[in-house]
Amino acid sequence: MAEPIAITRSVSIDPSEIEENFVRASGPGGQNVNKVASAVQLRFNLASSPNIPEPMKRRVAALAGSRLTRDGVIVITANSHRDQPLNRTEALARLVALLREGAYVPKPRIATRPTLASKKRRLEGKSLRSGVKRLRGAPRPED
Repeated sequence: MAEPIAITRSVSIDPSEIEENFVRASGPGGQNVNKVASAVQLRFNLASSPNIPEPMKRRVAALAGSRLTRDGVIVITANSHRDQPLNRTEALARLVALLREGAYVPKPRIATRPTLASKKRRLEGKSLRSGVKRLRGAPRPED
């Protein structure tokens, strides 16, 4: 049995949950361009994964965007290399990076009020700017 893939200290996924399909890559490839399936399409069923907690699944689903299918499967395609093992490694690394980013719980923002000094600085800057703009106008006739 293969070694589990560590996402965080407490979360890891089983390699059997990942499905890989090899397809022909577009772009340059020389004589092998129409013969070798070097691109990898990695599929990970996020919705039915027992190892990932529900809050993390929601965050990962939001981060995945268009890479997530309606069935809850993350599809990652890697075809930047001409070599199948390199594309395979890159796709797995991208999946792990996505899951690690989803494991991070964002700190809630606490609304604060601006200080009196910052309000004064803002108003001083506005009055300086209005003075510059006033001087740019057409000269006024002297009485």
